[in-house]
Amino acid sequence: MIKRILMATDGSKTSVRALKVAIEMAKKMGAKLALVGVIDNRLYVGRTMRASDSPTRISESVEDYLMQVAGAYLADASRLCEQSGIEPEIVIRTGHPAEEILKEARRSKADLLVMGSHGKSGIGSVMGSVTFAVLHGESRVPILVVRK
Repeated sequence: MIKRILMATDGSKTSVRALKVAIEMAKKMGAKLALVGVIDNRLYVGRTMRASDSPTRISESVEDYLMQVAGAYLADASRLCEQSGIEPEIVIRTGHPAEEILKEARRSKADLLVMGSHGKSGIGSVMGSVTFAVLHGESRVPILVVRK
């Protein structure tokens, strides 16, 4: 029996499609739904962005900016859930996306992990790199991949 669904999202069109599937499954199964967004910190550690590039027009760390972006797309996803009568748990992690998604699946004791086949960086391949890494990672949780 599926009691807890973890939905990994990055705000991409494919992850929104996967979210709609996760919402429907949660409603039909009476399962709890958790949304996880991961800030990939491998490329920017210790860097800042120029004030002119920042939406707030002040100098801020790249991590702070990405935290705002993740908060925004998770808030959008949460609204979609709430419109369907589901109150999701929101989780933001920082690190390697595939590793953090798998850690969160274990931590939250998810019965099912749902994610899109391609994220924001997926370009023309059969499957995005994060999805590929999650599928081939060490997980005992069933994974549902929703195609774009």
